[in-house]
Amino acid sequence: MSQQQPEIEFVNKKASFQFHLDKKYEAGIQLTGSEVKSIRNGGVNMGDAYCFFLGDELYLMKMHISEYKFGSDKNHDPLRKRKLLLKRAELRSLQKKVKEKGYSIVPVRIYVNERGLVKLEIALARGKKVFDKRDSIKKKDQKRDLQRRNLNI
Repeated sequence: MSQQQPEIEFVNKKASFQFHLDKKYEAGIQLTGSEVKSIRNGGVNMGDAYCFFLGDELYLMKMHISEYKFGSDKNHDPLRKRKLLLKRAELRSLQKKVKEKGYSIVPVRIYVNERGLVKLEIALARGKKVFDKRDSIKKKDQKRDLQRRNLNI
């Protein structure tokens, strides 16, 4: 019998509020064993995370993965930079777009796939203006009001 793994998924809600997400990519992450265990325990914060190019390689910065509480004195650094694993063609197209004005790469979601591997969904994004953010808040409030009315009926 195969053992069912629990659904592990963390979403960066700030990303969809602060950016227009154009195109999404699935990337692998170079992690240590204690980082994987900590992710499975829910110790992830993606609020301030961002991606940047160093040479031809893409790295993830400021994603906080808590130290594994049963780890030894050789535990990982929670805010270290982590290399993202993408196909070369995807890296080239992302690098071209980032050089254009206004584009950046933001992490959207981190999850464990059906094979048990930790994957990161990144998106090519453009920053929202203040009025776009107001529209997002307005739509969210309208959606919440509709849900409340449906529950009261």
